[in-house]
Amino acid sequence: MKASALAVRILHQLRHDKRTLALMMAAPLLMLTLMYYIFETSASTPTVAIINAPAGFSESLEASNVTVVRMSEGQAYKALEAGEIVAFINVSGGKAYVKVDGSQTGDTRAALAAVQVAGLRAGNARSDLQAEVEYLYSYEDSSMFDTYGAAYIGFIIFFFTFLVAGISFLQERTSGTLEKLLSMPIKRWEIVVGYVMGFGTVTVLQSFLISWFSIYVLDLALVGSFALVLLITLLAAMVALTFGIMCSTAANSEFQMMQFIPVVIIPQIFFSGLFELSAWLEIIEKTVPLYYVTDALTMVMVKGAGINVIAVDLAVITGFCVFFMGLNTRLLKKYRRI
Repeated sequence: MKASALAVRILHQLRHDKRTLALMMAAPLLMLTLMYYIFETSASTPTVAIINAPAGFSESLEASNVTVVRMSEGQAYKALEAGEIVAFINVSGGKAYVKVDGSQTGDTRAALAAVQVAGLRAGNARSDLQAEVEYLYSYEDSSMFDTYGAAYIGFIIFFFTFLVAGISFLQERTSGTLEKLLSMPIKRWEIVVGYVMGFGTVTVLQSFLISWFSIYVLDLALVGSFALVLLITLLAAMVALTFGIMCSTAANSEFQMMQFIPVVIIPQIFFSGLFELSAWLEIIEKTVPLYYVTDALTMVMVKGAGINVIAVDLAVITGFCVFFMGLNTRLLKKYRRI
């Protein structure tokens, strides 16, 4: 039967394609394992500082799955700015003054809900207590897109630049263009720099277009400088570009290039700082480029940080780019020694 013969041929072909078999069997297990550990610890417990509150208020907050700490007003302000607490509460003059972070929508809403419930539980003695909420970052009706949009921008730029650069460089190899270049009196590092400059010109336009569209068309909140957003996204695109070129050296077809996505791209979403991670996963988190891209974009777009605040993130992102460029130069040795 012709169908059976075709099926046998496909199975025989897959048997010799170890990479595809590994992707089909191991990659889903890797993804499920990551999701298990991440979502197991992602239900964070918000920490709220109390400066002054009625008797029983702290106990009511703790009963609502909130970690309560006692601080002075100065300590509370510093802790809130440092991200150590989600909110602080100060009851004075018949009003409950609540100041919340606002940059973490989920934790902020959980903390405010807990404060409301605690007020109801302790409300017998102070039924006239009025709550006044102020946001350190963002605002009351900010959407989830405003909170996580910065991370989405970084991932979209990283993903598409990686894919396009990797496939384009692969076509340069398979078409013989790279071989012709290697036969010319040109050094390996010059080839890598040339490709990065060529593709990099397009990534400048891409970074500007995606950032501009997100902020000025989709109305994504921007507190800081648009120029800094462009700088971060451009560096992110450069890292993705050099990373894509590096991965393409291990692929022999566009399909094999696509196989890298669930292995080296999707896991970076989980390690980009969007989820609460256990201690050992936080160590891995610090080794992926997208973590620093997301952190820098969030600091600028949500918290209005300047270049001095994100300098470390920018340095690490640049370091990744230089590292991948150096690695690409060495990997060209397998085609021809120059």
